[in-house]
Parts: sequence; structure tokens; C-alpha cells
Amino acid sequence: MPTRTNSQPRVAVLADSDTRWKWGALTAHRVAPDHRLDGYLLRGRATPTARQLSEVGVRADAMREVTGIEFLHAIEREHHDPYDAVILSCVGGGVQAMLHGLGHALRDAAHRPVLITGYVGVVYEKLADGLLLRNGADIVLANSRYDAERFREVYQGVGADPDVVVECALPFLGGDAYDETARTRRPYPGGTVVFAVQPSVPDNRADRSYLLRRAIEHARKHPDREVLIKLRSKPGEHTTHIEELPYQKLADKYAGTLPSNCRLVYGHMGEVLDSADLLVTVSSTAALESLHRGIPTAILTDLGVREGLGNHHFLGSGCLASWDQLDTGYRPTADPQWVARQGVAADGAYERAFDAVRERLEDLLTGAPLPPVTPYYTAVTAPGYLPRILARYGFQTDGSPRPGVTVEPEDTSGLRRAMRNTMRDAARGAYRHGVQRVAPVIRRMGDL
Repeated sequence: MPTRTNSQPRVAVLADSDTRWKWGALTAHRVAPDHRLDGYLLRGRATPTARQLSEVGVRADAMREVTGIEFLHAIEREHHDPYDAVILSCVGGGVQAMLHGLGHALRDAAHRPVLITGYVGVVYEKLADGLLLRNGADIVLANSRYDAERFREVYQGVGADPDVVVECALPFLGGDAYDETARTRRPYPGGTVVFAVQPSVPDNRADRSYLLRRAIEHARKHPDREVLIKLRSKPGEHTTHIEELPYQKLADKYAGTLPSNCRLVYGHMGEVLDSADLLVTVSSTAALESLHRGIPTAILTDLGVREGLGNHHFLGSGCLASWDQLDTGYRPTADPQWVARQGVAADGAYERAFDAVRERLEDLLTGAPLPPVTPYYTAVTAPGYLPRILARYGFQTDGSPRPGVTVEPEDTSGLRRAMRNTMRDAARGAYRHGVQRVAPVIRRMGDL
């Protein structure tokens, strides 16, 4: 990124969950080194807690929780020292709303920031829907050559500019390469098996209970191995996806009976992988982190290879396996060509994966003034779809705030701020209680 004459480069990241904050903040570090990072957390059901932010481990120079309208006001207020880039790390609808909102708010500005967006991990569903909701950004990041090719085809198919797609890699890959000999120096000579759970896949009690039981049984069958059940969040917290049936609650059934070599763990995925000899999951992005480091990785087929599970994404990877196979000692070997196409960069080329994005960003910042923000979805192209997406975030179809939407002043008193935060926490708690307690009961009653 070009150096400013008066101050360091400035980047803003808007995120709506812990995983999206991780992706957005680390993307900023990869594409714009030596910048000032201002973080904005979009207020909603998945707004990360302080614990989740601490676990992510990426700090900002400033951090605020905002509504969509408050975010736009914050961007507008920086006109005296405008941001060089804004990274929109949100669900597709949130990105679309912010693109329309920014387009309206900055329509008369002499300078507007480069708008960047992308995906936080494996893209295995809603490809066209998600991409068109992200259209309008100056740069749409693709985490692999495979994704870049698919993204450009979608944009070409609707007559949108495919050149906004820039290939890179997931920004949080890293860590030391796997050393198989290291396990002989650890307490469990048979190695450490990490089962990385997911908040929304599978989506029912029977299947989740089955996977948990098989992980525990694997530990019982192999007392020389350590089995870690890697959890995403604590009860009451949300990640990118809603977790109606947390594994912690399912594990209550085994209270006091878990084998000594099996335990539930939290923490940074990279740190957990430091001691892993086998990563097991259904379709988690953790598999790509594992493959990047050369750790044997198993994508479970026990529940089938299905689009709804996302494990179909790993067809051809060489990583598909069942718990039965793993119980007998099978360790998958990843296909190197598949790995290369997925942006895992296990061959040591990872740092160069962001060169193209840095070059594109510099070209946009030093070239002609940026054109107005023009998403593919407008009141003309999607009159039955766009209005409700924008309304959800407080905007009208032209990107202006809906009547009656207010912005909370920044100089709110400490007492009022404390009361406001308490009420928000209570509301989130009620929502999460409904998702994790009430909704499953209602569904079970409906099946009677």
C-alpha cells in the first residue's frame, strides 16, 4: 500500500462474527502491512464476546460495536483522514447492504476507500447467491485458484466485471510444518487426534451425538492416543453459524465417564494443531489449516458425502475416510494437485499468495478516482429481493437510512452506556436461549 504523506495507511474492518473478524483483520494485515486498523463489530445475534475476540488473537488500534447506519456515519466522519480501504467481512446480505449504504453516503465524496470483501473459508453452498450479494466491491477475494475460476464464471454469467475477483489464500494459514517424529516426545506415543466440530454441520441431535460417541470410542480403543474434541464456542455464544446443539451439552451424557485420554478443548485452532497428528472433521475450514501444515487430515464420510454437509467439497482430495477406517489406523494422504488448487500452498509459496491483492490495491489507490459503487443488485435488477435485504440493516433501496433509524451519539454517558449494554446482553441471551433450548423442544414436539 502506498505511504501517506501525513500519516500511516488506514484500514477499517467491519465484521459480524468472531470468525469473520479473524478473516477480515488478518486479511488487512496480509494486504496492507504497517497500517492502522480500526475494527467495527456489526451488532447482531453473532456479535463476538470479549472471550471470543481474545481467542482470535487479532487486535485492532480501535474497536467499536455498531449498527449498519452507525458504521456509515463513522466512515463519513473520517473525511479529514479517510480510510484507504474498508474490508467488509460479513454475511452476504450484510455486505450488500453496506455496499449500497456506502455508495449513497460517499456519492459526493472527493475520495472513497477501496472496498474489499470475500469469504472466510470453504465455499460449498449458495455460490451464486453469495457472490452476487458481494458484487459492487472493488476487490472480491478468492481463497484459491479453484474459487477464482468459479467466481469469475458467475460474474461473467450475469454480465458483471469478472476482473474484480483476485486470487489469494486464506489469511490465517500458518504454523510449523508437521513433524511426525515429534509425537514420540509427547505423553501419548500413538499421537494426538483432533476432532474439529462445527456449529451447524451436522444439524441434528442424532448425527451430532453419533460423531461425539465415535470420537470418544476412538479414544477408548486407542489408549496410547490423545483425542481432543475442539469446540468452537462456549454455551450462549454464537459464531458465524447458529449452534443449536452445542457438543458441550451433548457431552453431559458422558460426565465422569470420559476416558482419561479424551477431553474437550477450546482455544486458537493454530495452537491446537501444534500438537495434532491427525485432524478429523466433517467439512471445517480447519481442514485447510491442517493440510497447509502437512498434518494428516480426515474428512468424515460416516454420514454420507452430501452437499448439505459440505464434505463434497473434498472430493478428489484423498482425505475422505470414516471413523471405522480411522479406528484401524488408516491415515489419509492428501492429493498434492487438489491441495494446490485449493490455495493451501503447502509447498512454501504461501507468502506470495497475497502479492496480486497488494498490487491491485496499490493500483486502485494510485490510479484514477474510484467510480461510484455500483452493485449488480439494484431496484431494477432485483426489485423483489433487494429491498428486504437492505431493510434488514436499516436502509432504503437507494442506500439511504430508513426513516426513524437513529444513530447513538458517541459521547453517551457511562451510566447510559452500561444500561444499554446490559439490555443488549439480556436480549442476546434470550435469543440464544430460544435458539439452543426452546427451538429444539418445539421441533421435537412437532415430530410427535
